[in-house]
Amino acid sequence: MTDAIALFTDGADWHAARLARAIERRGVECRRVSLNACGFAVGRTATGLHLPGFGDALPLGAFVRVVGQGSFEQVTLRLGVLHALDRLGVPVYNGARAIERCVDKSTTSFLLAQAGIPTPPAVAVQTADAARAAVEEWPDCVLKPLFGAQGRGLRRLSRPDEVPEPEAMAGVYYLQPFVPPLREGAWRDCRVFVVGGVAVAAMIRHGRSWITNVHQGARCEPFRPDGVVADLAVRAAAVVGADYAGVDLIAAPERDSDSGWLVLEVNSMPAWQGLQTVSDTDIAGCLADDFLRRVGAAALVRPQ
Repeated sequence: MTDAIALFTDGADWHAARLARAIERRGVECRRVSLNACGFAVGRTATGLHLPGFGDALPLGAFVRVVGQGSFEQVTLRLGVLHALDRLGVPVYNGARAIERCVDKSTTSFLLAQAGIPTPPAVAVQTADAARAAVEEWPDCVLKPLFGAQGRGLRRLSRPDEVPEPEAMAGVYYLQPFVPPLREGAWRDCRVFVVGGVAVAAMIRHGRSWITNVHQGARCEPFRPDGVVADLAVRAAAVVGADYAGVDLIAAPERDSDSGWLVLEVNSMPAWQGLQTVSDTDIAGCLADDFLRRVGAAALVRPQ
């Protein structure tokens, strides 16, 4: 075991730079590693893993900022490395299980509904005919990539003949009925940032269109992270097993939710650059504090 932690990221990431500084200010060495460069080395290293910069040693902990795009096989291998680190007693933040549950939007929807957390209906099917049947039932619905982020690839459908061919959706159609704004043209939703079971920051995102992601040009407005919104976000993060998460909520149409809100998504590798511009909370500092508490707690029970 080394005295350093691994920060899994790719390239010159604003978030990784903030995290590394926050961790090192707390007296712990932080080594940035790309999961693209990691793998297994069974019989070749003492750990059975190939972790650049660590040789035969294990990190004190692993903070997952980015898994990275890749083929199904590449992503499976990277998640396998995270599973292996967990098995070897290394605290992984977020762990592979939470990432798997969040990356697959259909699994997130299922788990939220099973836990009684208000969330829109959803279907995930593998044929265009089944998707067309869903559009027949929901004549105003949103088609999302099953694995997607930052508002990329979203489509709003109103007719069955608008359903694309399977190749355009990687063979899976994930659909939800469109949640209309409370006032026409007032496109907005809420992002709550949860760290260690606490809602530490929040914002309202005002979209230029019905897609309200910051990367799609949304304007950020401060929002107090408390009350029912905070409670729903914390519960949603716990349901998927996330140490930290960006939880997206939207105001529910009348009678769709007793809480007045619906949880849309739980993001296990959330960005917070936009949120930081409207929040007084040092988000990277909150993440570093909670992560290092986990690392310290694991060290107390780890065999010496």
